[in-house]
Amino acid sequence: MSANVAVSVRFHPPPEDLRRYFTSFYHTEITAPPGELVRDALHPEWGGLRFFAGGNPQARIADGPLVAGARFIATGPTTRSTDFTLGTTRIWGVGLLPLGWARFVRQPAADHANTAVDGDRHPAFARFSPLADRLCAAPGDPLAELTQITAFFRGLPAVRDIDADRILAIHAAMIDPEVVSVTQLVARVGASQRTVERLTARHFGFSPKQLLRRQRFMRSLAQFMLDPSLKWIGAMDWAYHDQAQFVRDFHEFMGQTPREYAATPHPVLDVFTRERARLHGAAVQTLDKPEGAAPAPSADAA
Repeated sequence: MSANVAVSVRFHPPPEDLRRYFTSFYHTEITAPPGELVRDALHPEWGGLRFFAGGNPQARIADGPLVAGARFIATGPTTRSTDFTLGTTRIWGVGLLPLGWARFVRQPAADHANTAVDGDRHPAFARFSPLADRLCAAPGDPLAELTQITAFFRGLPAVRDIDADRILAIHAAMIDPEVVSVTQLVARVGASQRTVERLTARHFGFSPKQLLRRQRFMRSLAQFMLDPSLKWIGAMDWAYHDQAQFVRDFHEFMGQTPREYAATPHPVLDVFTRERARLHGAAVQTLDKPEGAAPAPSADAA
């Protein structure tokens, strides 16, 4: 990437009445020299909606199908990296917490896990196309557009029987660094393991075991992204048994080794991580609490 490429991002916390549904709303501007493209990779995250005005991206999750030319890309929750390429563009991003997925997408998350699609063309996400009409037009006032985003979600019909209390209980237990096993998570939630497995598949996209592994990995990756001087051994979460286990997880979740990741430029994600940690409290959205605030660090964390 040329040194003349500029990346700026601003994170906006959702208003109080929407905090339980969203990680954040964020506005990004990427400016590149004519004909030049920016390449980077998103780490595993919750489901999200991204709206582009300018150069539309190419995106692919792991070895899945390529999404190209879409003004609105929707993704389900992921345990794989999302490679993307784009030029000069403006982006609005909407991060969906599991309760937000249940409230607004209303489809089994497991059916959309590790999937990126053209949101305008996919039946699970086409309801958000009117928002794309507003955000993918000529650039306007970001604060006015933020108001349009909140008004859009407030205006969607209410949904009953989404089991909000248990979704929030599972989410709160899952992001606690002290909870490292399915047995502990189930005990914290106070429901049967079968119930927890059913709810995580429907609203979180994965099994409890896979979600806990992803949390352990993302705590480690976030530490390294914020402070590469720690090296991987210093950033590795305390719940890992050894470095070999961490390397296996890294390859599974990111499709490369820690050494390969560290040697690859991350022009967009480096900016995102630092700004998110500074303004929003947590470096990555998978570490957000279900009510939107950043979790307190574990006293036992390495």
